[in-house]
Amino acid sequence: MISSKPLDIPCSLQERKVLEKIALAAHDLGVPAYLIGGFVRDKLLGRRTKDMDVVCVGDGIALAHQVAAALGDNVPVAFFKTYGTAQVKWHEFEIEFVGARKESYRRESRNPEVVAGTLQDDQNRRDFTINALAVSLRDADYGTLIDPFEGLADLDLKMIRTPLEPAQTFSDDPLRMMRAIRFASQLQFTIADNAFKAIQENAERIRIITQERITDEFNKIMLSPKPSVGLDLLYKAGLLKIIFPQMIDMVGVEMYEGKGHKDNFYHTLQVVDNISVHTHDLWLRWAALLHDIGKPATKKFEPGHGWTFHGHDAVGGKMVTRIFTKFKLPLHDKMKLVRKLVELHLRPISLTKENITDSAIRRLLFDAGDDIESLMLLCEADITSKNKSKVKRYLENFELVRARLKEVEESDRIRNWQPPVTGEMIMETFALKPGRIVGDLKNAIREAILDGEIANTYEAAYAFMLEKAKALELTPVK
Repeated sequence: MISSKPLDIPCSLQERKVLEKIALAAHDLGVPAYLIGGFVRDKLLGRRTKDMDVVCVGDGIALAHQVAAALGDNVPVAFFKTYGTAQVKWHEFEIEFVGARKESYRRESRNPEVVAGTLQDDQNRRDFTINALAVSLRDADYGTLIDPFEGLADLDLKMIRTPLEPAQTFSDDPLRMMRAIRFASQLQFTIADNAFKAIQENAERIRIITQERITDEFNKIMLSPKPSVGLDLLYKAGLLKIIFPQMIDMVGVEMYEGKGHKDNFYHTLQVVDNISVHTHDLWLRWAALLHDIGKPATKKFEPGHGWTFHGHDAVGGKMVTRIFTKFKLPLHDKMKLVRKLVELHLRPISLTKENITDSAIRRLLFDAGDDIESLMLLCEADITSKNKSKVKRYLENFELVRARLKEVEESDRIRNWQPPVTGEMIMETFALKPGRIVGDLKNAIREAILDGEIANTYEAAYAFMLEKAKALELTPVK
């Protein structure tokens, strides 16, 4: 019985049952099958995963249908005949099936010419030794780990190596260069010297990869436990200047009259790491990445003062839209959130000074809305001084700002607020059509409430509107 045979990787009882179903289905079809790749790697590393890749020496689609039938419950099979692949979803598991194959590449494309192959051929085409690990699901050696490239040793060494010669591996499929860096960042591994050198030598090849695939790998780097590891490797490999040149503009320190500014690139990487300690939200990490992106365009040396970056928040906000468009990221809610945070990231800092009015607090609450907590998180992450007493002082100041925000919010309820007198009310009161006068009156009411000039009530706003209307020679209709 298969169930009596041990596995060379740790698996739960449920996982063992799924693997046994696959093994029995493969036996019935007479095709050797193997569990391969990320599931094997992650199980050996003790990482949680439910995505299984199964390769068989035969028809992967046929095996997928056989497994689906064995699992019961009318499990559907999604298959792609052109690529010879299939997917079965069952409970929390996603199982990919493919026939073993051998690949060859043309220099101008990352799309390989594929022919049927052996398990060895399939392992040869894998990107890294730690992803070429396989576990047999055959009767004869069920559960045995098959490790032709010493991937198990590389897991122990925390090393990213390629099964074959690295220059060929990366030239064949340049996306593997970003995958190497992504795995180094996700797993906190080191890329082997010869592999990293090959990435540097083949960096220009990344240009043949579609933006969608580049963005997918970049986002996975951004979601890694310490994104700076991957971002710094992208820079040192020469990939960042190709895929994200705006980041390269922030690199380095310029000196003039003995005064220099901080390296905004490495400061940014630290801010991304800082915010990543507190949130897994991809878009807050993007906000941290882009918060100072406008600094190179606004950098100026002022004699007697030093380097300034006046207006980099506004310039950076405009750049967010262009960068999201280029990266093919969501251009609606997500882009608007990141742009808002970039444009507002200096505001809470200005509120740490003495004698800040309630009006300034109201305006920040109004402008930030429900994103005020995200903004404060970004501002706290922006503190990267190595001076511990300075960091402590800044954080204490932000706590005072938080207290003021809470106090004003509780008294004025200004977050996500709209003036009590609407544009429709103004038009009805004065028999006006939509236009500049209606907008001016509405803005005047809003500004008066935010400045604390009038109370945030319908009665006060309506009376203020009538007073302002007199100056415009407007008369309420009867």
